[in-house]
Amino acid sequence: MKAIGLYKAAPVDTDGLFSEIDMEVPKAEGRDILVRVKGVAVNPVDFKVRRGKADDGNFKILGWDAAGVVEAVGADVTLFRPGDEVWYAGDVTRSGSNTQFQLVDERIVAPKPKSLGFADAAALPLTAITAWEALFDRMMIDRNAKDANAGKTLLVIGGAGGVGSIAIQLGKLAGLTVIATASRPETIDWVKDLGADQVINHRNPLNDELKAIGFTHVDYILCTSETDQYFDVMAEIITPQGRIATITEAKENHNVDLLKAKSASFSYEFMFTRSMFQTPDMIEQHKLLSIVADLIDAGTLKNTANESFGALTPESLRKAHALLESGKAIGKITFDGLGA
Repeated sequence: MKAIGLYKAAPVDTDGLFSEIDMEVPKAEGRDILVRVKGVAVNPVDFKVRRGKADDGNFKILGWDAAGVVEAVGADVTLFRPGDEVWYAGDVTRSGSNTQFQLVDERIVAPKPKSLGFADAAALPLTAITAWEALFDRMMIDRNAKDANAGKTLLVIGGAGGVGSIAIQLGKLAGLTVIATASRPETIDWVKDLGADQVINHRNPLNDELKAIGFTHVDYILCTSETDQYFDVMAEIITPQGRIATITEAKENHNVDLLKAKSASFSYEFMFTRSMFQTPDMIEQHKLLSIVADLIDAGTLKNTANESFGALTPESLRKAHALLESGKAIGKITFDGLGA
């Protein structure tokens, strides 16, 4: 099989950053399924792992968003059979999806939406899992309690990114008033189209931006951008007993006592936690992706694919990494898989 990857960390403008090689097709064992990859997408985790690649001479295959067709199943698999069309975000501790065939644990895989092609479907798994877990697991919002959530506010910092784009929709689905941040005309239009009730500019102080639209505090905050940049203002604008979740690591030490008087909670969301630690509830990602697929097929949720780079090649992958690193990507970038 063919696979695209790299041997060592390098800047995105490096000539020959990625290379294509031939490898043996892996064998499905245990609860693994072997997927013929038909569509992939890129996420910030891709370039973060690329930057941190150890110079150990090993070939590293990136890619943690995929859709494809089950080729073979391990002896303990019960959820899928060959020929099933599936989607998933994979496991950051294992080989990625920028390949023709990939092994993945069935418990983090679900049937793909019937209404989407493979490339479009690949845009959603990682961001859908991340947004779902952040809102409904970490911040414990009850997605089925629309009446109870009426009047409560969710602030999504970085609304036009991949996670923000799906979080806006899930927040609306739960009955929340959603305030999203965006700073360019095209990103403002994007988040409004996804259902944001209000839009504020994250390039300005968020407390001032909120006051300008009639809010002093919000009940929930999902930070998809720089935790270091926003920690203090999030502590200021969160309502007493409110909840904050972030998906980005902090490089600085922050005064968590800023949250004490409000009894406010702060949590991280890392969608790979369940697969990385083989938690007993790994199957929850299969379940939530199944629900998201149904919501997509029902037209309740919109796909967040925004730009297709066509065939997956070493050069097209490098260009996608460059766009992501620029911070100017809107929604998700997708490709046809090597196995398409």
